[in-house]
Parts: sequence; structure tokens; C-alpha cells
Amino acid sequence: MSRREAWLSAGIIFAIALSIRAAAAAAVSFPVPENTAYYVGVARNLVEGRGLISDSLWSYGTQPLAVPRAAFEVWMPLPSLLAAIPMAILGTANWFRAAQISSVLASAAIPVLAWRLAADVAAEMALPISRARTLGIGTGLVSAILGPLVMFGAVPDSTAVFAALSLAACILMTRIAAAAVGVGANALKPAPAPALALVALGLVVGLAALTRSEAVWLAAAWAAMAWFWTAGDRRSRARLIAIPAVVSCLVVAPWLGRTTLAFGTPLPGQTISNAFFTHDYDVFAYQSQPSLSGYLAQGWPTILGQHVNGFMHDLVNVLVIPAFPVSVVGLIALVLVWRRRSLRPLLVATALTYATTSLLFPVATVSGTFLHAAGATYVLLAFSCLVALDALVVRIGRIRHWTRPVAWIGPGIAIAAIVPLCLISVTTLSLEANDARIRYDALPSAMTRAGVPLTAADPVITSNPIWLAESARVRTLALPQESPESVLALAHRFGATILIVTDDGRPWPGVLRDRGSGASCFKEVVLTDNSGTNVQAGSPLAGIHVFRIVC
Repeated sequence: MSRREAWLSAGIIFAIALSIRAAAAAAVSFPVPENTAYYVGVARNLVEGRGLISDSLWSYGTQPLAVPRAAFEVWMPLPSLLAAIPMAILGTANWFRAAQISSVLASAAIPVLAWRLAADVAAEMALPISRARTLGIGTGLVSAILGPLVMFGAVPDSTAVFAALSLAACILMTRIAAAAVGVGANALKPAPAPALALVALGLVVGLAALTRSEAVWLAAAWAAMAWFWTAGDRRSRARLIAIPAVVSCLVVAPWLGRTTLAFGTPLPGQTISNAFFTHDYDVFAYQSQPSLSGYLAQGWPTILGQHVNGFMHDLVNVLVIPAFPVSVVGLIALVLVWRRRSLRPLLVATALTYATTSLLFPVATVSGTFLHAAGATYVLLAFSCLVALDALVVRIGRIRHWTRPVAWIGPGIAIAAIVPLCLISVTTLSLEANDARIRYDALPSAMTRAGVPLTAADPVITSNPIWLAESARVRTLALPQESPESVLALAHRFGATILIVTDDGRPWPGVLRDRGSGASCFKEVVLTDNSGTNVQAGSPLAGIHVFRIVC
């Protein structure tokens, strides 16, 4: 493929991906899920001159406990920094729409990188030029339309940025390794100058580390590839590892310094406790923090069941269903591609990420730990699926004695299969976003009518602290799913007098029906619609309970 053809292919894939993601983003009017609101809210605070802070104290596992508080005690800052760029240009009036620009662009880069990765592997497989071209462009187009990757563009969180950086890092790794073993001219495009490529790899991995903590597995994948699958003595292999490691540390070091000043430690303080979750709502624990003793007290049958559930959740709910049927074919067809040198970094990083999130964080991963790091894995499955379809088409062609090129049948089948699910996924996300937007638009006026207006003076305890904080611009505290006495202790500590709970299957507000010693301190307030009638089923406020804290 000539340089002109390569740039043309990349441009067409990017344009298609950009238009699809822009349409999907236009359909999503509110930051869902809730973590998206956190990234966008912090970006807005930064643009408004308040710095990297959040008005939501959504987790009590990291000191100091204050609201507003320094942002990113658990997550990483790069998505907010990227979202702040278009927001600074366009203003914060349409804060969410402005932030979506960054996610649309980052997500649109994923199919281009998928095309480049597939083209490199096709060259390594020594496919005929027409099949290699089709496999590369087909992988890019399937990635442009694949439902999960499209939805990543609509929500400005860490997922799309991390996927793009992961793919870029893996492409660099294979090219550096190819140059190191002297096969660049035979299997892949000639690699860049090793020193510059190693620095570039360090920059990309460092930026990935500022996006998600799972970047550590990208670093581990490169260390394994450089040490076990490149030529040279130990000194030369150590150099391949050391240069990117030093550059990555330099990229991340300023952030680690800031985290140390804000929270007293350079590392995410809650990582270990997340492994001890017994329920998905343990992230909001206040007095009953997750611990090893509490985790072991469940008993081994329960613990084993949680690990099996985490493993199956990440396999079925994260990989198989959202990208069906490409995901199923791709998983089966991994046996056809797993030996390819050009896929080794991606395969190793995917395996490590999947294993650690599923087995070490079996409860936390149900809330999205693996999902938000799985963008590059979808590309791997899409490529693997197209390799299988290409092999199937070739075999059928030989049996049927076809004489005309039919390599596009495989990508055509894949695209036709995923378009309906992509439309369903985007429509579902759009409806969820609209419901949340309408609900939080209606809530402040309803509370004013009920005599408990939302104000900036005192924080509000709520089961959706980030959504409320960013939509109503008030300070919020996450509702711990603990006893009424624990919630009262939280309210007294921060001076909160209002509790807002959404029926979502968690213990609250049902715990108040037990009428414990603290239950009488929560007096429910009746909400009304604009017409003055009590909230009924079908109202945007249905399922929301507001309580005065009177003790």
C-alpha cells in the first residue's frame, strides 16, 4: 500500500467514524453513566477557575474528607483535561456538549488505529495485497460501527481515550520489537528510529497512565515482549524497557506529586479496599469500610461465587453481548491469530487486564472496572472475527471455484450484523440520558415547592451524588448503604439536613421501614409535579424520595 493510499484509507475511516460518533453524541443529552458527570464536572470547574476539584464527596475511602474536595482520589485526570479544552473555547453554558467533542475525536481515532494494527498483522501474515487491504480497512470500518466503541464517543469519560492510547502503544511496541529482531523489512513496515520510538512509547504509556490505572498492564506487556521476544543481550533488552519506563515516569511524576499533596499518598488509596468489596455499593461505605476481615467473613462459597460472577460478567456482559455477534466469532477465532507477533502486546495487556479485574476485583468490576478498560479488546475481537471470516470466504471460494475477488464479503457480513445492535445500544443510551436529564431538571423546582430548596450552603446526602452535584450545582455526599445511625453521623459531621434517595434496588430507603432507633429522624417530604399534584407513576420524579433530617 502506497503512502498516498494509506493516508486516504485512514482519512476515510476517520471521517466515517467521526460522523457516526457525532450522531450518537447528539442523541445523548446528559452525562451517563454517573462517572461521566464526574469527569465533565471537574473539567467545568477547571475552566471556571476553581481548579481540579469536585463538589461531590462520592467516596469516603480516601482522606481528607471534605466537600468540595480535590478531584481524582481514585480516577485519573487526562479525560477531564481533554474535555476542558473545547469547553474553554466554547464556554461552559453547554458544558456537556462541549466536553463531548473530546470523546468524539478520541473515539474516532480508534478505528484508524484498528486499521493500522490490522494492516500490520496482515503484512506479517503475508496475505495477498487485496486480502490484506480488505482486512485492514474492514477492521477499521467494523470498529467504526461497533456499538460499544460508538457509545464511547458519546460519553466523555476515560474509556475512549484509554482505548486509543492502548492501541497506539501496542502498534509502537510491535514496530520497536520488529526492528529489534531485525524483521522490520520482512514482516512489518520499517520501524522508526529506536531511540525516538522508545521515547514515543514512553509518552503514550505515560498518557495512558494519566487516563486509567490499567496502563500498568500496557507497561507489563512491553516488558514481557522486550525481554522474551527480542534479540540481543540483557543490556540491550534492559534498555528497551528502561527508556520508555523513565519517560513514562517523567510524564506521570507531576500528577503523583499533586496526588501526594492532596491526599497524602501518590497512589490511589482505595485500590486495595476495592478488592475487598462484598457488594457493589461498598464504594459508598462510610463507617463500614471494606476490609479483609469482612471479606473473609463471607465464607469461601460466597467468595468463590463472587469471583465466578466477576469472571462471567466481564466475559458475557462486557464482551459478548455488547459486540455480538462479532465478539463470539472473534473469541473463537483467537486461536487463528494469537501467535502473531504484531498482536502480542495487545493480547498480553488484554489478558492481564481481564484477569486482574475479574479475579482480583470481582465485585467492583460489575460496576464497570473492566468495561472502561476494554476498548482495545473490542478491536482485537473485531480483527480476529474478520480473520476467521476471511479464511472462511477463501475456503468457500476454492470449493466453489470463484474467480473474482470476494474478500469484502467477510467485512460486509460483520457490518450488516452489528448495525442493528449499534442502533439499539445508542437508542437505549439516549433514552437513559434523556430520563436522567428530565429528572434532574425537574427536581430543584419540586423541592422548592415542597419547602426544602436545594442551596449551596449545606451539602445534600443522596444516592446519586455526582449527577445531583453537577446538574444542580450543589455540594453532595454519597449515601452510604448502612444503618440510619451511620447516615445520621455523616449528616452531623457535614451539617447536612436533606436526604434524596432513588429507588434502585439498594437497601435505602427500605431500611427506614425497620423503624430502628435512627429511622424516626428522617421525615419524608411529599413532592409534587408542576400541576401541584403528588408525584405519580410515570412522572420524571417517580421513585425519588426526599427526607428532612430532623435529629
